[in-house]
Parts: sequence; C-alpha cells; structure tokens
Amino acid sequence: MIDRDALADCLASIGLAEWPDELFPLIASRFSPSAHGDFDDWKSALETLTRCNGDSDEIRASLLQLSPWRKGPFDIGGVTVDAEWRSDLKWARVVDSLEPLDGRNVLDVGSGNGYYALRMREAGANSVIGIDPTLLYTMQFLAVNHFINDNSVFVLPLRLYELPDDCGKFDTTFSMGVLYHQHSPIDHLRQLRRTLRPNGQLVLETLFVPGEESYACTPSERYARMKNVWLLPTVSELTTWLTRSGFRDLRVVDETRTTSDEQRTTPWMTFESLAEALDPVDPMRTVEGWPAPRRIIVTAVKP
Repeated sequence: MIDRDALADCLASIGLAEWPDELFPLIASRFSPSAHGDFDDWKSALETLTRCNGDSDEIRASLLQLSPWRKGPFDIGGVTVDAEWRSDLKWARVVDSLEPLDGRNVLDVGSGNGYYALRMREAGANSVIGIDPTLLYTMQFLAVNHFINDNSVFVLPLRLYELPDDCGKFDTTFSMGVLYHQHSPIDHLRQLRRTLRPNGQLVLETLFVPGEESYACTPSERYARMKNVWLLPTVSELTTWLTRSGFRDLRVVDETRTTSDEQRTTPWMTFESLAEALDPVDPMRTVEGWPAPRRIIVTAVKP
C-alpha cells in the first residue's frame, strides 16, 4: 500500500539506504488483517477513493469509513474533514519557532494521520518521515496523499524504538503529544536525540502541570479520561529531563491551556472529547481533579 520504491528512494536521499532491508518486512506485517480486525474495511475505503472520479459524496462516504479523524482539518477532494483537533492552531504556535525547514529532512514521531508532516512539506522540508503505531492513522494519511501524491512524505506504522540504530541523519525531529504516554520519558528523549544529526533541532510538545518547583505527577488511573498518561512534569522538571538527555539551547516557545475551541467532538470524531474530560463545575480542572490540560512547546538542539 505504501510505494516501496518511492520510500526507498526517499530514505536513500537522507543517507538511510539500509533501512528498507530492516523495515519493509515489519511494515508489510502491519498492513494485514492479522494486525487489526478493521483492516479490510479500511483497505476497501481506500480502494473506493481511487475510483471516485471526483464525486464528493463518494469521497465523503469513504473518508467517514476511516473515522475517527483526530487531527485536521483537511480539504480532501473538495470534502472538508473537520477533525477532533484544530491542529492548524497548534501549527501556528509552532511554525515561527522552527529553524527554517527549507531543504531539511524531518522525522515526525507520533505523526498521527500526517497533518503536521504535510504542513512541514508545505513549509519547505525536503522530506518528512512520519511514524505512528496506530494503523488507522497510516490509512488516513494514505487517503489524504492519494489526492496530494507527494512522494517525499510518508507515515509508517512504526514505533520510535523500532527504527534502526543508524538513524542520526535528520535535521529536525518532532515529538508532539507523545512524551506523556511514555513510561520512561528520559528514554524517549534519548531516543529522539539519536535520530538527529549534530546541531539538529528537536521540537517537543507535551502536557505539563503548573508549578515553580521541579517535579512530575503520576495520575493513579486516568488523566482527562485518558488511561495511558504516565508523567506530567512542571516546566522546570521538563527542562531538566531535556538537559540530562543531552540537549542544549532549550527554548520554551509556547504554553497554552487547551480549550474546546481546539479539541472537540465533530461528525468526523463522534466520541467524547475535551468537554467531557473537564469538571462541569470547574473547567480549570479535569473530572479526576487534576489541572486542566496545558501544553508546552520546547525546542532544543543536539550538540
């Protein structure tokens, strides 16, 4: 389903010509009914898209088969996908803090359906390799890229630790909305560091908790109704993690409280969203009593 020749050429241009031998069998194993029970339905939706001949009703119906859409918005074949997240708002907070992306090779860790990867290409990146373990998001990217047909941006159904050891070729590495899902955030930061060339830039976006001291909180069960949130640091603790992971030139770019204008239920993501995760009496706190979600963007450099 992924254009293997185009991916191999792209990887070779980055200096990663050996990657296909190791990664292609793993990627192929993910694109199968044994990997997910809905795979055949998603594959059918993609095949229908290739036969739509511009019919917006057919395109919309096929894209809805790939729901829920978490990141967006997208304009796909004349159909607006109003995803749960207004990812364009986050991108606007990130883009001005980046080293210029012109000609850079980018790794997008936890890329979801590739929304940000495509924005990186629009901003001039030479290539973008996105990785995300959720197969549905890879299928959504394939649907979007069917209309864009860009052979220099990919989303692969992989995890960061599955990348080959020789991966320090990227000029910029993004990790947005990933760190708080890690049992060991320092291990994750060190893995991110090894993907970068010397003087390469890390762009990190994650949840944090308010506080002047250096500490991290561990929700006992859920945070904002999410099960897989492990550590929520203060800004001071987060910068300590980055420093001890070998990064320098740390810069806090943005701190923003997430609101229902940015994350909400839509026809493209019909499940509960942020509004249901906040205390109905005090929306500055989650239903579990934690501070409401706040997100920070930090940039750093690998020496």
